[in-house]
Amino acid sequence: MKAIIFARVSSKDQEEGQSIPSQVRRLTEYALKKNFSIEQTFQVTESSSKDTRKQFDQIMAFVKKSKQSYALIIDTIDRLQRSFRETPLLDEFRKQGKLELHFLREGLIVNQQSNSAQLLQWDVGVLFASSYVRQLSDNVKRSQEQCIKNGQWVFSRPPYGYKNVTLPTSQKDIHINQEQAPFVVKMFELYAQGNNSFNTITLKMREAGFPRTARGKSITVRTVELILNNPFYMGLMRIKGELHPHKYAPLISEALFNRVQKIMHKRHKSPVQYAGKPILLRGLVSCKNCQGAVSGYIKKEKYVYYSCHNSKRICVKKNVKEEKLLEPIYSALDNLSLNDEQIAKVARYVERHEKEERAEIEKMHREAKEKLQVTKERISKLIDMHVDGQIDADTYRLKLEEYKRMQQDLIVELESYNGNEQDEIIAAQEALALMKEAKEHFLSSNLDEKQQLLGFFFSNLQLDRENLVPEVREPFKTIATVHDQHEWRG
Repeated sequence: MKAIIFARVSSKDQEEGQSIPSQVRRLTEYALKKNFSIEQTFQVTESSSKDTRKQFDQIMAFVKKSKQSYALIIDTIDRLQRSFRETPLLDEFRKQGKLELHFLREGLIVNQQSNSAQLLQWDVGVLFASSYVRQLSDNVKRSQEQCIKNGQWVFSRPPYGYKNVTLPTSQKDIHINQEQAPFVVKMFELYAQGNNSFNTITLKMREAGFPRTARGKSITVRTVELILNNPFYMGLMRIKGELHPHKYAPLISEALFNRVQKIMHKRHKSPVQYAGKPILLRGLVSCKNCQGAVSGYIKKEKYVYYSCHNSKRICVKKNVKEEKLLEPIYSALDNLSLNDEQIAKVARYVERHEKEERAEIEKMHREAKEKLQVTKERISKLIDMHVDGQIDADTYRLKLEEYKRMQQDLIVELESYNGNEQDEIIAAQEALALMKEAKEHFLSSNLDEKQQLLGFFFSNLQLDRENLVPEVREPFKTIATVHDQHEWRG
């Protein structure tokens, strides 16, 4: 009888060791003792528990096509199968007399003449192998669940912006990738402005030299979408649809992430046409009647028109030229202009106001630091209680998640205080400088800068039938009242 040698390991690590050669040597010696002629030797590296087993299927196809009978020689039952999925096909070949199964370690031969006891021994061997696989699966699940409770990432690759590192203790950890992280933060900041699409952000990141991913891929629109939807960057990891706090350093604040999600949700409800085209008021104007989005489109590759997207089907669609919508914007910018004397008086008031608030900010900073220290102590005490068995796992997880959120909120609050007073003074000075020649600044800016200026000066732009109604943002609305006054009334 001709024989087929079947030696299998389930991983490359085993393949590179001595497992396969040892199996082949034992199986070959057995075949020679039985006076079998070895037809083929299969050295397989694949899991016997996978739904698809390409090399096993090749052996079965070979046996099916052949008109001869074969002895399939295997080291143990679990080398051939770890589930009953393959049993019907193997048993069919056995009944036809096309295949004999020789299991060395079990000392079992299953063929056409096998009795019920031998077949039962085969089934029991498969049952034990299947049970072993399930136990491994349970162990892996328990291990992953524990890792998730500890705030550990359970997948091989971390999200873009982070990297795997090996600590001096040989433990694995995840650290911020200093080359990639700034690009992630920039994506969130750009989208949060409300005037950038996935496509425009993709183009800007390419121009800025976006570093390739771990797989060597460049940035695509899908890459931007996945990053902006990933809560990992603000301290939560999404696993099987559920959010869990993780222990790694966040890249952005929860407030920034939520702002991006809010803008994204609004756009998905009322999609903006021509998202990748250079349309000035894209995503900035809403309909006064239905509160829906106003879409812009280009006609004859030159003229830009706007109309209510009419997603609620309650508006009469009217196309309005961009030039008409810009008229009230120009008028509002003209009203924002201040002369040098007025700007100087407002600047002095801002400096006095900031000095008065500085003491209050310092007080809030101290209180936040004290709360952060208390939260850290609570986390440490909670871990000790869990280790000592004083609280159950569910209570530990819930309280740890609560404390971690408090800790993250306090960290973000503390960061917002760093240099806060001076930043506000500088921002006020820059705003006043823009107000000096607001319209001129707007007209001389490029498209991106114009969109940013519109978001800077106006809190709301609404389309009322065919007219645009701009609402000036504070404090510009108040400051502009000095335009016709000789004195600043602070």
